[in-house]
Amino acid sequence: MKLYEMTKLIRSKNAGPFIITIDILFETEELYRKVVGTGVLSKELISELYRIPKDDVQMYLSPNALAIKFSYPRHVPTGDFYDMDLYGCQHHAPLVNLEVPVS
Repeated sequence: MKLYEMTKLIRSKNAGPFIITIDILFETEELYRKVVGTGVLSKELISELYRIPKDDVQMYLSPNALAIKFSYPRHVPTGDFYDMDLYGCQHHAPLVNLEVPVS
């Protein structure tokens, strides 16, 4: 299944001028646990997709909120001449169609 088919919300946004945060929220505890259990959503995946060192990626699991959160440094600060996404709201796109091996 694709990640978007299992989630309630996938979004990204700025967490200040130098950090992006990605929130992945699930509708049910069952889906949350299945996806977390696959290990597909990881610091390694985010590092690879966004071309940042794994040590710069922070991952937070929040079972009470049925959420997975990633934070990582922006390549350029918000509003920089080379900034392509002022609000950080397009960074989640590579995750939307991610295949997650759940049964």
